[in-house]
Amino acid sequence: MILAFLIRIVWVVLELRHQRRSPSQPHENCDHYSGRVWDAANLVETIGLVLAFWNVGHFELKYASIIGVCALIAGIVIRFAAIHTLGRFFDSVVVIREDHKIIRTGLYGYVRHPAYTGALLAHVGLGLAFESWVSVIASTIPFWIAAVYRIHVEENALGEKFGFDYVNYVRETKRLIPGVF
Repeated sequence: MILAFLIRIVWVVLELRHQRRSPSQPHENCDHYSGRVWDAANLVETIGLVLAFWNVGHFELKYASIIGVCALIAGIVIRFAAIHTLGRFFDSVVVIREDHKIIRTGLYGYVRHPAYTGALLAHVGLGLAFESWVSVIASTIPFWIAAVYRIHVEENALGEKFGFDYVNYVRETKRLIPGVF
């Protein structure tokens, strides 16, 4: 539980570093409050983790904590690999830059939203690592809701910007899980 908590803090610090950098090109904000939905998910998760520290909803499942920490780390690695691939096109809110382009390299050759795939895997892992049903629910459901909404917003914005090129990309890739969804 403590290790997972420390990893989560490092993850938050790394995310804040990316959020604070200034955009290199002018952009159009297309976020439709999806950033705030993501922030609300973070708040719910925090409440769930605090309750888990107090053993609310505690369960004993062999290796749950180890599997959780591994999923947490794997998810963070996937997320930051995706962020690295996006480079200057990554932002904490949905924006379209003047020189925006569809990225099809790296993980984006397999799924359209690998940063969310990583985040969702990491949040499920975090919930499991705390060995509490409350933490699993608070770390999973709010982020699925936030990710589904954010994906909807992003795909609409990218579809408007790129038209047929984005439609082709959608046909070639899945949203979150290669070959599945």
